[in-house]
Amino acid sequence: MTKSNKICDVVVIGAGIAGLICAQQLQQAGLIVVVVEKSRGVGGRFATRRLHDTRADHGVRYLEPYGKRLQQLIDELTNRNILQVWTDTVYELSADGILQPKNDYPRYIASEGMTAVAKFLATGLDIRLNQRVEAIQIKAERDLLSVENNECDSTYQLLLSSPATQTPDKLNARAIVAAIPAPQAVSLLEPLAESGLSPEFINNLRSVEFDPCLSVMVGYPTSKQQDLDQLSPAWKAVICPHDTQIAWIGLDSSKRQEVKQPVLVIQSTPEFAQSYLDIDNLEPAAHQLLSHASKNLIPWLDKPEWLQIHRWRYAFPKQSLQIDYLDTNMLLPLVCCGDWCGGNRIESAINSGFAAAVKINQNLQGEIF
Repeated sequence: MTKSNKICDVVVIGAGIAGLICAQQLQQAGLIVVVVEKSRGVGGRFATRRLHDTRADHGVRYLEPYGKRLQQLIDELTNRNILQVWTDTVYELSADGILQPKNDYPRYIASEGMTAVAKFLATGLDIRLNQRVEAIQIKAERDLLSVENNECDSTYQLLLSSPATQTPDKLNARAIVAAIPAPQAVSLLEPLAESGLSPEFINNLRSVEFDPCLSVMVGYPTSKQQDLDQLSPAWKAVICPHDTQIAWIGLDSSKRQEVKQPVLVIQSTPEFAQSYLDIDNLEPAAHQLLSHASKNLIPWLDKPEWLQIHRWRYAFPKQSLQIDYLDTNMLLPLVCCGDWCGGNRIESAINSGFAAAVKINQNLQGEIF
């Protein structure tokens, strides 16, 4: 299915981990699946930025062996040499400024960047990047939501916008999976109330809350690597549970063999990021975090050669739903999934993607995986 005026079986909105998992399962079940992603790449928070002849993971830091399906994914990616063990010790900065080892188990990273996990999951899928879903309509071939022999003659029609085109594209589908943060799903799906979307469904979406985060990527002169090699204790990652500004600091360059200079990633607390949700210029926030880090860890952290900062508006689910997916129960199948279903971990996103795929496949083909 290559033409926009053709009908596919399922459109998956969002190429994060939940969306990719769901799309793969549905495609393996024999359905025609199209994934629509508003960004330039796949992965969502499995994000790696290329900059200054290197790269930095500014979203997901690493994978932890938590949960059966996540462990299976880690095992498969490790066997394919996509993932490697980075460290088995993360340090915690105590309230009195002492570094203490925390949680003795392996953390897995991709030397090519954590986005490599998403690229693997995207293999073989029809993915439309730089395509934003502006609206969803129900298009009837005869009468709106007409039913004959318990089958619906209607389809969903998605209106897509792209920076490359001025005229919105159209995509028709028998079913939709919205694998995006709940607040984004609210604004996109709420107009379907006129077509039978229940107030209870919208209220469930509205109940989901997210914490924001700022990620600062910074590079330092090559000469500073010697200072890092002499750190005692020699840490690769530090969590800061007692800090009001910094949640985590990682020596990102230690993930990569070809690195030419020290690169660190600093992630803020939700409280700090909340103050910068609607501010365009984030550089002052980056310098504030670096200044704070230099006082607590390494004095020269506030003097980088370069820096970039990224805002994650929907970084971590704060209030999630205790279900694997959210079903509209409309005549035309439409479900929502993501890490905000069933918890707030990566394992939650994986489980949610699988569960959403089972539901859609059961609706369209009457089969369960």
